[in-house]
Amino acid sequence: MDKKDISFLEQLLFDTDKDFIISELTNTDNTLLLHYFAANYNWNSGFDVPRVILENEAYDLGTGLLMFHYADGYRMLENSDEVSNSSLEEWKDFLNKIYNKLINFEFKSQNISFDPELTKIQKYKLKKNNPNIPDILISKSPGEVVDIPKI
Repeated sequence: MDKKDISFLEQLLFDTDKDFIISELTNTDNTLLLHYFAANYNWNSGFDVPRVILENEAYDLGTGLLMFHYADGYRMLENSDEVSNSSLEEWKDFLNKIYNKLINFEFKSQNISFDPELTKIQKYKLKKNNPNIPDILISKSPGEVVDIPKI
């Protein structure tokens, strides 16, 4: 991404007009912009904006995996009952949607790699508790490793 794109990303991340952000993210086909936005998004701000990325046809497998882990998807892998019994409906809904999209390969590209950076011990414990956990959720995704600008 060039300086113009980084500047636009900064504008989106710091804009307070949620409708503007949603409109821009809905209408972009720039997979890197979606990935960088998700990586720098303040996940305490709710799931309306991440849901827009999830519904954008340009989103990449690596971005989906990033969003799953940034939204605390590890907790779902560790104990799915905790998530399903949670009173946080938006979080639960988002995690379920992204989980299903990831395991059903509902994305157009696999160009951006994301590594959840789980240790061998973490992976072992997850697989021991649930041998049916798809590897796609706990392993580095295919694609090119990109340096995410911290904004």
